[in-house]
Amino acid sequence: MTIRLRPHHLLCLLTYAGKGYSPAFTANYDGIAGRIADGEDIVIVEGPDDICAPLLSEADPHCRRDSVRERDRLAASALTPLLPGPVQSGARLALDPPRLTQMRQAFAANTIRAACSGCEWHTLCSTISANGYAGTRV
Repeated sequence: MTIRLRPHHLLCLLTYAGKGYSPAFTANYDGIAGRIADGEDIVIVEGPDDICAPLLSEADPHCRRDSVRERDRLAASALTPLLPGPVQSGARLALDPPRLTQMRQAFAANTIRAACSGCEWHTLCSTISANGYAGTRV
């Protein structure tokens, strides 16, 4: 099976440590993180992805907002030089340990975080990064 991810979630998973919007969201994310850690392939999608799934039943899920689409655009632009091809809809990739390390180094150096500006999780992610990604699930 393949995990469907929108571009900015490639950044989020670098610091995911089991916190989220709701228990259902966190349980879903834990499952996805485990699959990524086990080497399952990822396909990039436009719009809501497998991580968004538990939020889509809300009246106005933030996953569909223009601000989140802009976050995806910024993340895709920042990550493309680090990955084997353009980060665009339909692109497939695997996040092996060397690639995750490279992405985390760039995240810690603040060179791929333009998409994180204004995110409610910014402080938590910064703290996790500053602490060497201890406790992350991927």
